[in-house]
Amino acid sequence: MDLFEYMRENRQEKEAPLAARLRPRTLDEVVGQQHIIGKDKLLYRAVMADKISSILFYGPPGTGKTTLARVIANTTSAQFVQLNATVAGKKDMEDMVARAKELQGMYGRKTILFIDEIHRFNKGQQDYLLPFVEDGTLVLIGATTENPYFEVNGALLSRSVIFELYPLSQEDIRELIRRAVCDRERGMGAYEAVIDKDAEAFLADIADGDARRALNAVELGILTTPRSGDGKIHLTLEVAQECIQKRAVRYDKTGDNHYDTISAFIKSMRGSDPDAAIYYLARMLYAGEDVKFIARRIMICASEDVGNADPQALQVAVAASLAVERVGMPEAQIILAHAAAYVAGAPKSNAAVCAISEAMAEVEASGNLPIPPHLQDAHYKGAAKLGHGLNYKYAHDYPNHYVNQQYLPYELTGREFYRPSGNGYEQKIKEHMRRLKEEAREEK
Repeated sequence: MDLFEYMRENRQEKEAPLAARLRPRTLDEVVGQQHIIGKDKLLYRAVMADKISSILFYGPPGTGKTTLARVIANTTSAQFVQLNATVAGKKDMEDMVARAKELQGMYGRKTILFIDEIHRFNKGQQDYLLPFVEDGTLVLIGATTENPYFEVNGALLSRSVIFELYPLSQEDIRELIRRAVCDRERGMGAYEAVIDKDAEAFLADIADGDARRALNAVELGILTTPRSGDGKIHLTLEVAQECIQKRAVRYDKTGDNHYDTISAFIKSMRGSDPDAAIYYLARMLYAGEDVKFIARRIMICASEDVGNADPQALQVAVAASLAVERVGMPEAQIILAHAAAYVAGAPKSNAAVCAISEAMAEVEASGNLPIPPHLQDAHYKGAAKLGHGLNYKYAHDYPNHYVNQQYLPYELTGREFYRPSGNGYEQKIKEHMRRLKEEAREEK
């Protein structure tokens, strides 16, 4: 590198966004992800020993995938080349492979290829890389926000170690915020700024595990906030809210407000008020509530409060839960609203809840009452000698696929647990059961 290249790179680094300037240069500077870069972990040992094999980093935005790739670049003796899957073409890949072969052949030096957003490479592009990964010409490091088992060529997967990165904890992000405010070399320390504790906590919470989001807000706040009378720039809660374009909502995820809001959400669905249900859903989403937790509550409500009055409600809720996990925010809010509105608008019945509650109470009170012999298992030698399965009537051999026989223990003859309501589809269930029993009585 000549003097002009050095000056150009140095100027670019100083003018880079805060999140880029604060990127760690060594593994010891990395915040979070200790499950893969702790000093006793495989990745840490491999990087320090300069024995990197092909790797896929998988995780949400802002969790450090590119950061870890750059740390490896700073640590290894190999040539480091970066391609972005959204813009790289076949010519770029051919040129890169040619240089890698030249380095390997002339100097015995490896080439590490980092591909950001590798899930955007089509099958043909991934297939092109495979032989060069296989013969050691390239050591591949891929980064993806999508599940690699769905998006990456199986052959590449089998030749790579997959490391999943988790959203950063609030304490991790608070540590990065403090570095950003105080670091004079790479952060904003020269601006003599201070950040209030409540502003720091708010940014760490609202960032939702994405360090870049919090650091961008810190940088914007410091650059646009005038100095106070004491000569310092004060990042208050109000400044933080404005910089991240979100108002702080009083919502402690472990406190009373959390339980009050989810309670209001459930009771609104139970009470057939979709407007209120959507409103409380919005409050929870705005405050950063876990979307999987919300989806679980919708599934429970669909069974507990809708039940067989609309059997489709549970299917909608379960499908929404699976979709939320696959899609993630922000689109997950649409899926949750879809499910909450359906459950709230569905006819209601708690007959299933009452049935299982009464049955559980009966079991506790009477214990294991004998099962009628004709219902007992007859699929083993000697069962007939014990009278098991004898005189069992196979329902499908009778009109309407129904025959009247004793199913409950004899001690509970005539006992009802499930009593369908007159709402929605349960009206049909109720009428169907009534008609079957009447026809069976008439046949006697």
